[in-house]
Amino acid sequence: MTDTGSNLDRVLVLEMVRVTEAAAIAAAKLIGRGDEKAADAAAVEAMRTAFNTLYMDGTIVIGEGERDEAPMLYIGEKVGNAPGKGPKIDIAVDPLEGTTITAKAGPNALAVLAIAEEGCLLNAPDVYMDKLAVGPGYSPGVVNFDNSVRENVEAVAREKGCPPEQIIVCVLDRPRHEAIIAELRAIGCGVALIPDGDVAGVIATTNPETNIDIYMGSGGAPEGVLAAAALRCVGGQFKGRLLFRNDDERKRAKKWGIDDLDRVYDLEDLASGDVIFAATGVTDGSLLRGVKRRRDGVMTTETVVMRASSGTVRWVKGEHRSH
Repeated sequence: MTDTGSNLDRVLVLEMVRVTEAAAIAAAKLIGRGDEKAADAAAVEAMRTAFNTLYMDGTIVIGEGERDEAPMLYIGEKVGNAPGKGPKIDIAVDPLEGTTITAKAGPNALAVLAIAEEGCLLNAPDVYMDKLAVGPGYSPGVVNFDNSVRENVEAVAREKGCPPEQIIVCVLDRPRHEAIIAELRAIGCGVALIPDGDVAGVIATTNPETNIDIYMGSGGAPEGVLAAAALRCVGGQFKGRLLFRNDDERKRAKKWGIDDLDRVYDLEDLASGDVIFAATGVTDGSLLRGVKRRRDGVMTTETVVMRASSGTVRWVKGEHRSH
C-alpha cells in the first residue's frame, strides 16, 4: 500500500517501535519494586529521549498532564529534532499504562503511543470517559449508549449467532462499575475484570484469542483516544462520552476546545486520518509478552505496531544488547 495523502513516513512505523521499546525497558527495571512513580518517571524519560532523536516536528496532544503537573511529555510539549522542518505530527502517549500493575508485577502493563497528522487526534482532557467498544465484523452502531447493558449484550450476541450467556465483557474492576457488573452477571454472561490498563482491555475485543467481545465502563479519556487509535488500525467500533465530576473538570474541557460536553464520540472523532499505534509489553499480558532479561544480559521485547492507512499489524520481537 502506498503512502499517498499521508505525511506519516513509513520509516516512522519502525521508529515508533523504538520509542515504546525504550519506555518499556526503562519501566521493566522497576517491575515489582512497589514504586509506581519511579516506574512511570523512568518510562517517561526514556520515551522523551527516544522521541527527540527523530526527524519530526511533534506535539504532545495527550500526555502526562498539563505543564504545571508534568515536567516531561506534558500536553503541548514539542518533541522531535526537526521543529519547523520535519513532518508535523500529533502524539498521544501513555509511557506506562499500568503503573500500579508494574509496581506489583501484575499482568498487561504496556508502553503505548499513537501518532497522527496534525489535528487528527482529539485533545482529550484528563477526565473520565464512558466507553463502549467491540471488535471488527459487526454492523455499524451495534452497541451504543442509548441501549441498556442488556440490549448491548443481546445485540452483539445476535450478530455473533450465540446466546447472550456466551458473551464475555471486559470491565475495569472498580467500585463505580458495581451496577454494570451486577447487570452483566444477571444476564449470565462472562465478566473479565481487569485491575488496570483499559487500553489493553479495549484492544482485547479485536483479538479472538482473548475471547472478549465487548469493553464497557469508564476509564481515563486520554486512554480512550489511544484505544480508539488502535481500533482505527485494525477495525472495530468505539463510543466515548466524557464524564465530568465537577466544574473544574468542565472548565478544563472548555480550555481544550470542547464545547459540547455531552457529545458522543465515534472512532473517527477521536482518531482520524492516517494513524500509527505502537505498544510494547512491560509485563506479560493478553496482548504482548513483557520485557525479559536473559542470562546473557540481553533484554527481549515484544511490540505490536499498527497503521491505519495500510491496515497492517506488525509484531516485532526485539533483542537489546546494550542495557
